[in-house]
Amino acid sequence: MGLSRTTFYDQPRSAADDTAIVEAITAICNEFEHYGWRRVRAALRHKGMIVNHKKIRRLMREHDLQPSAENAPSIHGDHG
Repeated sequence: MGLSRTTFYDQPRSAADDTAIVEAITAICNEFEHYGWRRVRAALRHKGMIVNHKKIRRLMREHDLQPSAENAPSIHGDHG
């Protein structure tokens, strides 16, 4: 036959559909418009979706879901 046994029985991986991920990212970015990819990743993990950070960054860039920098809350507080 010409195939090894492990190749024959190996299950093909189905390509993950990104539409569910993009919809979840869009919902998070609409609710919290200053969230970057790190907070979006944490929110997705909280919802039970484990997604690679590189994929989140790519999808946010491709779908123009980058956070707005103006009037963003500072992580350092109000010191001087």
